[in-house]
Amino acid sequence: MDNPDQYRPLSPEELAERLSTVPAIAGRIGSDPAGWQVKEVGDGNLNLVFIVRGPKGSVIVKQALPYVRLVGDSWPLPLYRAFYENHALVRQARRDPGAVPEVYHFDETQALIVMEFLSPHKILRRKLIDGETVGGLGGFLGRFCARTAFRGSELSMKSADKKADVGLFSGNVEIPAITEALVFTDPYYGAEMNHHTEGLDPVVSGLRSDARLKARVQRLLMKFASNTETMVHGDLHSGSIMSTSDESKVIDPEFVQYGPMGFDLGMLVANFLMAYFSQPAHRYPSELAGYQDWLLSVIDEVFTEFEAEFRRLWETERTGMLYPAALFEDQGQSSADACAALLAEIRTDAHGFCGIEMHRRTLSLAHNADFEDIEDTVLKRRLEARNLEMGAELVRTSETLGSTERLLDLARRFNAKDIL
Repeated sequence: MDNPDQYRPLSPEELAERLSTVPAIAGRIGSDPAGWQVKEVGDGNLNLVFIVRGPKGSVIVKQALPYVRLVGDSWPLPLYRAFYENHALVRQARRDPGAVPEVYHFDETQALIVMEFLSPHKILRRKLIDGETVGGLGGFLGRFCARTAFRGSELSMKSADKKADVGLFSGNVEIPAITEALVFTDPYYGAEMNHHTEGLDPVVSGLRSDARLKARVQRLLMKFASNTETMVHGDLHSGSIMSTSDESKVIDPEFVQYGPMGFDLGMLVANFLMAYFSQPAHRYPSELAGYQDWLLSVIDEVFTEFEAEFRRLWETERTGMLYPAALFEDQGQSSADACAALLAEIRTDAHGFCGIEMHRRTLSLAHNADFEDIEDTVLKRRLEARNLEMGAELVRTSETLGSTERLLDLARRFNAKDIL
C-alpha cells in the first residue's frame, strides 16, 4: 500500500500485502503471500469480508466500510465500529469460551479484524431456509445469552470494571443509533427507507394506528437506550450465527453496547419465530409440521437453558455488588426468589423486544431472507401478516404472557390464522 497509515477499503492484493507483515497471520496461513488466495465474499449490509487461504490454513478478514454497504455512501458510518467489535469478541470469548471465533489480529488503522475461519460452518439463517437441523442449537444459544448477560453485569463483575466498560462502549454511538431508528421507530411510521410487501397495507396501518402499542414500543426503546445492565451482542439473529450439523458459533457483534439483559434473547427468539412463520414457503407439506415443531423446540430450549444456566451462575459466580450473599445466604436466607423475579423480568423484556424485531424485519430496512426469498407475493404477504400480528400481540402482552409454553401456543395459533 502507498500509505499504510491511511484507511482505504482494501482490494484482495492490498490485503495480502498488509497481512504478510503480521507474524501471527503468516504463521497460520504461510509466510509467502504469493501462495495465498484472497477472495471477497461479503454479502452483508455493512462490511467487506475476505477469505484468505494459504498452504498452512485459512483466516477470515472483516473490514469495516465508512458507509452502509446496503445503501451506499449516502449513509456514512464510523470506522470505529471495528474497534468495538474487536473488544466485544474478546469479552465474549472470555465470558463463554469457544462460543465466538478466535481473533488473531486487529488493525485499527484499516478497521479490520482477522479471525478464525469457520468451516464447514454455514450461516444459520440459510440452514433454516434449507430445512436443516442443528444438534444442541437451543442449548448453546441459551447458555451463550445467559453467560454473556450474567458475566457482563454487576452480578459478576466488579463495579469499577463494569463502569469502565460502560464508559468504553458508550463511544459506540452511531451503530446503536441504527437500532434505535430501524428497530424501535421506523416500522411504526412512514420512514423514508421503509418498505413492505404489496398487499400488507391493512396490517401495517393497523399497527401504526395503535397508539398504545407504539407507546409500549417506546417504553422498551427507553430501556434499550438507558439501561446498561450488561454487554449485549446487539444484533443477535440467525444471520449472526454459523453452524454445522452439531456445532455453532456467534459472529458479528459490531452493534455491541451495554443494554438490558433481555435484549439479545428477544432478538434471537424473534428470528426463530420468523423462520417458523416462513416455513410454508420453503417446505413440502409432508415436511412442514415436523420442521416447524423442531423450530419451536429450539425456542423452548433457548429459554430453558438460559434460565438453568443463569441460575447456576447465580449460585456459583454471584461475586459482584448486586444481590450479595451478605444479604441472603450469609444470613441463612435463600436468594432463589430474587433470582426467579429477575428472570421473570428478563423474560418479560425479551417478549417485548421479540415482537418489535418481528415488525422491524418485515417493515423497516434490512428484511430477513426467510421472507424475502419467497417469490409468491400472495403467500409471502400472508405469512408476513401472521408474523406482524403475533409481534403486535407480544408487544401488547409481554408483561402478562409468562411461560414459554404460552409463547409457543401463541405461535401455533397465529400460524393457523388467515389474516390476509
